[in-house]
Amino acid sequence: MATSSPARYQFFYPEAIYCAWREFFTLLAGKGMGETMRRRHFLAGAVTAAMTSGFLSRRAYAATQPQVLRMGIINPRDSQFGAGALEFATYVERNCGGRLRVELYPAGESGGELEMCQDLASGTLEMTFTSSAVFAAIAPELSIFDIPFLFRDLAHARGVMDGDIGNAALARLEPQGMIGLAWGENGLRHLTTTDRAVRRPEDLKSLKLRVPQSEVMVASFKTIGADVHSLPFPDLYAALSSGSFQAEENPIATILAANFDKVQHYLCLTGHVYSPAAFLISKRAFERISPEDRSTLRAAGVAGSKAGRAYLDRIEKSGLEELRRRGMKVIEDIDRPAFVASLASLESQFQKQFGKDKIDAIRAFGK
Repeated sequence: MATSSPARYQFFYPEAIYCAWREFFTLLAGKGMGETMRRRHFLAGAVTAAMTSGFLSRRAYAATQPQVLRMGIINPRDSQFGAGALEFATYVERNCGGRLRVELYPAGESGGELEMCQDLASGTLEMTFTSSAVFAAIAPELSIFDIPFLFRDLAHARGVMDGDIGNAALARLEPQGMIGLAWGENGLRHLTTTDRAVRRPEDLKSLKLRVPQSEVMVASFKTIGADVHSLPFPDLYAALSSGSFQAEENPIATILAANFDKVQHYLCLTGHVYSPAAFLISKRAFERISPEDRSTLRAAGVAGSKAGRAYLDRIEKSGLEELRRRGMKVIEDIDRPAFVASLASLESQFQKQFGKDKIDAIRAFGK
């Protein structure tokens, strides 16, 4: 764990000590032992950094240490998130003249997506590269992207996120204590199940399905008929293995990287939700970085996004074949119109929640 930064670029200040200890003891009270140990180790470093930063002089630190940005991701290094985060870190190393250094904490070591975003807001974590599903609890208006079958295809989705609509969406995160540097990508989400092929809406009836912490996705799958609940990603493999859930849904790259083929037998190519991701930095940390280095971080986000998308483009085909080779039964004949029709009753609710004009603007983009 890196030590703290000079006073000029100081991330942690006296109130951060309180925040870090508060997170630490809250954690001990409310988490399972495995996750507690991972988070205990990580947050202990945050506490140390917070305390150390108050005692070391600006001159001594400026002479010896770069400012460290710890970036947490829930996926392994060999994933679209790992590829994007690594490119981000490499870009910063090459272009910040040693003033900044990015340290990566993969595989949920720094917590689940919601926890990491909460830590960004409090200042106990500097960065995360997270999927958009977590935004439901942070900036609910961004849950618009969780509406199933909102996008026609991958090109449509990427065009929306890279344009004015995507930029406006990132700006909505700043009041929540974090800065959106760039949109990345989690990918098109597909269903996997233990015991059945899913081709039509009725195939989901009473299926015990895990989805991310997104009210839009929960409401959508409940309307279709699934027995759906949210669960943090780091807990998902164990829940599938134990039978607590029969099914989950994720992009192919995530299914492969997380080895879900060992606990799921069917891969159903529903492509029901396009899941963007975002490079986020704590507003408190960002405000202590020079304007020049802020621009470099935004450019690093764009570079990381390209790397993550390139990884996904490679894995979408090769990963599908690898999952077949591992024994998963791939279901391709999905009745997309039937799924769209099964969600028609939610359209008025989504229009009221997000604005008909905003939904229509996304759907019309590029036509």
